[in-house]
Amino acid sequence: MIEKNVQTDFSSKVCEPVIGEGTFVHPLAAVIGNVILGKNIMVAPTACVRGDEGQPLHVGDDSNVQDGVVIHALETELDGKPVEKNQMEVDGKKYAVYIGKRISLAHQVQIHGPAVVMDDTFVGMKVLVFKSFVGRNCVIEPGAILMGVKVADGRYVPAGSIVKTQADADALPVITADYPMKEMNKGVLHVNKALAKGYLAVK
Repeated sequence: MIEKNVQTDFSSKVCEPVIGEGTFVHPLAAVIGNVILGKNIMVAPTACVRGDEGQPLHVGDDSNVQDGVVIHALETELDGKPVEKNQMEVDGKKYAVYIGKRISLAHQVQIHGPAVVMDDTFVGMKVLVFKSFVGRNCVIEPGAILMGVKVADGRYVPAGSIVKTQADADALPVITADYPMKEMNKGVLHVNKALAKGYLAVK
């Protein structure tokens, strides 16, 4: 389902999602409102990308939004005025949620804005990212929770970790050549791009 948002006191504009070339949104997924999906993205069944409160929501080229993923955000406007604390800036533009290029959001991930996940990062199953900034080339292992922190480039978050202080975020381990999940994202990206292409071909 791809549809416009409704007008409210926290959303003065009605927007239709922008869907890039080669991107497949499964009929059992929901993409609503002020959402920008780049090229060659697979949005799987039961995923929900809902840009009707905080907005815009951005997902970059060659990423994937797997089954049960929720992307949503706190309000970025109230009575016609911006709510600055609920926005994050990337390349001079403000977003409620910014997901970069070549990102895998695995099953049941929740990215709740304000939040940013930068390029080439793998986000494992049942992860929650809220009020946080995740750098490039990171791995967030399954079941981790990030709240109110900034994760530097090239770090991994061990499975089940709860990271709520910047000191804990700064102490996260660096991805090394022998880290077992170092290449995980590449295979997942390949599979999902192929799925998007295949489903589009049989539509």
